[in-house]
Amino acid sequence: MDISIVIPALNEAGKIGRDVEAAARFLGENAFDGEIIVVDDGSTDATAEEARRAVVPPPIRKTVLRLESQSGKGAAVRRGVLESRGEVVLYADSGTCIPYANALTAIRKVAAGELDMALASRRLKETVIRRDRPLRRRIISRLFHRAAVLLTGLPHWITDSQCGFKVYKGEAARELFAGLATPGFLFELEIIIKALRRGCRIEEFPVEWTCDLDSRLRPAAQAKGVLKELLKVRSLTKK
Repeated sequence: MDISIVIPALNEAGKIGRDVEAAARFLGENAFDGEIIVVDDGSTDATAEEARRAVVPPPIRKTVLRLESQSGKGAAVRRGVLESRGEVVLYADSGTCIPYANALTAIRKVAAGELDMALASRRLKETVIRRDRPLRRRIISRLFHRAAVLLTGLPHWITDSQCGFKVYKGEAARELFAGLATPGFLFELEIIIKALRRGCRIEEFPVEWTCDLDSRLRPAAQAKGVLKELLKVRSLTKK
């Protein structure tokens, strides 16, 4: 089975090498053919250089792409997915907050044709939280989820649209991301809602999650424009 692992990164020079090596170990230990695609979203540090230095044993392929200016997480993931060739695409945030092995069941379901998309969720009862987010971030996350359900039509049963660990059928991912119009972090909502409206089969799965306290996410700063962005997503997904 050929797996493409896409890792978007912004100023992650201190982590990206470990991310790439963890992804390579996962592929090797499970006898997957595949590739690792790092997309540097216009970092001002040595993220791209550190990704290139990371050791990836053959036959695993490694590609490091660099956006010339910071374009947004959605733009970075889109570039990586469109460059992918795998039968299955796994997108994972930098920091390895979730062990890659947590994706095995989802990968097998997607490869078997049982699912088109599998979403990691930090809110399922089977999920194990090793280190949680600070209280303020948890509150903002809850409020965001309620707003997303109310304003965009996100189904209630999707409990965690924003978790940065997702598995896609390769063809479906490349088709969906080709039409992505949201460059920022709300890209996940656009993809999920468009996928549901196209009849894609989607399922959440539990994970072991450890909060990355050095995350580049700044929810309080980004919250000011969230309402406007949610309304944009609603408009985009109705087309």
